[in-house]
Amino acid sequence: MDWKQAWSTTTNTTNAALDALAPMCAPFAAWWDREAERRAQMRTPENLKALMAAQREHNSARSTAAMARSQRSAARKASNNPLSADRRAARTAHKAARQHHSQARTVLKAARKNYPATLAARAVQAHAAHTVPSGLATWLMSDAAHSLTLWPVSVSAGLIGLNAAGLWLGRRQPSVRLDDGMTAEERRLASRLDPSFWVQNADARGLSGTVPTPAKLTPAGLVSHVRLDGRWTPKTFRAKSDEIRALLGARTDLRMEITSGSHGDRATITLRTRSAADGIDLSGWEPGAPWGVDTVTGEPVMVPLGRRMLIAGTSGSGKSWSTRALLAEGSEAEDHRLVVIDPKRVEALNWEHRSRTAITPDEVLDVSDELVAEMHERLQLVPRGQDVIQISPERPRITVFVDEGAEMIAMSKVKGYGRIIENLRTIARMARAAEIILIWATQKPTMSGDSPGIDPQIAAQITYRAALAVSTSGESRVVFGDDAAEKGWAAQDLPMPGVALLRSGPKAKPHPINTRAFSPADVIALPDRPIWHRASSRPTGSTLHLVKEPTTPTDGTASAPATNRDRVLQAVQDGARTLRDITDRTGINKGTVSREIKALTAAGALRKSDDGMLLPGREVA
Repeated sequence: MDWKQAWSTTTNTTNAALDALAPMCAPFAAWWDREAERRAQMRTPENLKALMAAQREHNSARSTAAMARSQRSAARKASNNPLSADRRAARTAHKAARQHHSQARTVLKAARKNYPATLAARAVQAHAAHTVPSGLATWLMSDAAHSLTLWPVSVSAGLIGLNAAGLWLGRRQPSVRLDDGMTAEERRLASRLDPSFWVQNADARGLSGTVPTPAKLTPAGLVSHVRLDGRWTPKTFRAKSDEIRALLGARTDLRMEITSGSHGDRATITLRTRSAADGIDLSGWEPGAPWGVDTVTGEPVMVPLGRRMLIAGTSGSGKSWSTRALLAEGSEAEDHRLVVIDPKRVEALNWEHRSRTAITPDEVLDVSDELVAEMHERLQLVPRGQDVIQISPERPRITVFVDEGAEMIAMSKVKGYGRIIENLRTIARMARAAEIILIWATQKPTMSGDSPGIDPQIAAQITYRAALAVSTSGESRVVFGDDAAEKGWAAQDLPMPGVALLRSGPKAKPHPINTRAFSPADVIALPDRPIWHRASSRPTGSTLHLVKEPTTPTDGTASAPATNRDRVLQAVQDGARTLRDITDRTGINKGTVSREIKALTAAGALRKSDDGMLLPGREVA
């Protein structure tokens, strides 16, 4: 036999068993130490003097009461008359002595409470009180020949041994076995998540009644499941996040997630010490590339096109860089077109070669009118029994990207441009079946106040909600719903830049996502793509356009490009008399034509006849 190996195996087995028993005995040892410390702190010289004075006073009062009782008994024997002076005096003295004795006894009890015996002495007294009377009774009632007699002395000795063993095990520091792949920080956190350390130190942080399991290392960091006893619930445990972080000694910027566990009396602590997306290159873009990588599971996150989407993120969170991959995918295929509405102008300039862009209020109004008109035309083409129109190069899916939402709402409040927000609401409510998809981006995800970033009617239609770092928990609640905090959708705690949360349905998990970084230079380097316009999207031959032959300038100078107003006026002069005629002749959308007619009429260049027909401002001979 290999005695060295046998000894090592026995030692390891014994240590493993003791390590398993130590957490169970730790609460008893912690209680014993707290109580012993409390008693030791109360055993001060002042309390000792008070106890000794109370004992002397009590002894004196007891002696006086005994003497008064004897005198009363003697007076009663000396006289049969209960109203005699001697008996009445003895009775009064006895009553006063008893009251004084009672008061002294109360003071003595308080003094003993203020100067308690040590916990070890109290344990010895308890065992002695059990052993001596019961041992004597057992000896008197037992038969000497009876071999199964259970003597109280042996029972008390066994209890004392169990007490000492429990204290030793509870105070024992188990050897925490940690994963070899852990970093130094993870080793320290895992040792503090071990039940032996937690139970001994939890009470000082107000966490007594909670016991964690040993931490496990996952691709996303350390995970520990916590048993909640007594008054604890996952919600109240989550509210103690500051105390938990202090108990673990975790870094302030270390992401810590506390969620509900598998049962009602369980919670889960996750420390994001590492990311499953580490080492994955998310720079640049190519067709079919994922939007990001789940930092918990390491799986690629593909955000499908054709979903109405809300994207929120404060300045500096990486919102623009993260959304460019979506816009590139939405403008890549032959049956996809992109429209970028950007009052700030910066993002729109990057996409001019692949997208219809709208910057000024007039441009935004024009493109929104065109989109609504296109939507109504397409809805007439949806076949019976189907939910959406079939996309094709002639009827492509149109992704409408709004950046920034707050500026869009402010723009629509200007007189003459209120139809902008109404058009976008209509697109959000009705245009999914027509494959016109709205993506709304904003830095300030609020629905109220002086400058809201989200329109409530549009927000109600959003199915995919993404957020990078936002400013407050209230903004997270606006983006993800009223249950955001309870379910762990805390975008205000995300690091910056480029880390997002995506809620795509009730089963989605609040896993941080490392999003793809796509620079403006990368966008500009993309190849050109067809740009959508309402006139160019109609089927060939569906509308007859009357085109007047251009006249050649006789003075040798080139003519300036005709504006929309000039084209509308020229159409009326050429014989168009109704709004529909002008729209067909010019190819301009209906809303713009209506606005230009109002301006020309106000200027006197156009007038209406009695039957409502449009005529030039001056009669033509």
